[in-house]
Amino acid sequence: MKTIKVVCGIIFNDDKVFICRRKPEKSLGGYWEFPGGKIEEGESNEASLSRELMEEIGMKVEVKDYFKTNFHNYGKFKIELIAYKCNFLDAIFELTDHDSFEWVSVEDLNNWNLAPADIPIALELISDVKNKYK
Repeated sequence: MKTIKVVCGIIFNDDKVFICRRKPEKSLGGYWEFPGGKIEEGESNEASLSRELMEEIGMKVEVKDYFKTNFHNYGKFKIELIAYKCNFLDAIFELTDHDSFEWVSVEDLNNWNLAPADIPIALELISDVKNKYK
């Protein structure tokens, strides 16, 4: 089974992070996720993330630091999900693969129906925030 390399952005705007819900007719429809997309051959992770966010959301970000990689087997396919922290710059919010979006606090991420591959990323992010304020 082939592994699909996907990059996603943990996009910060002040103390909130951006998540969006996949359209029902899409693969993993109805799940919330950190947005991003497939990495094209010859493209850096950061360039891919910037391109995907512009194509799928109409969002400009500043890609900052690598955060975490998670491997997940969905049964019919496997993904390698590579997450980067980003700063929100601007957006027109024209959604192509999603039907809704929210800015949520990191602490509330586990209250959302996140895609299985995104859950370990969210949990580590929550842990980081909790440890930061100990």
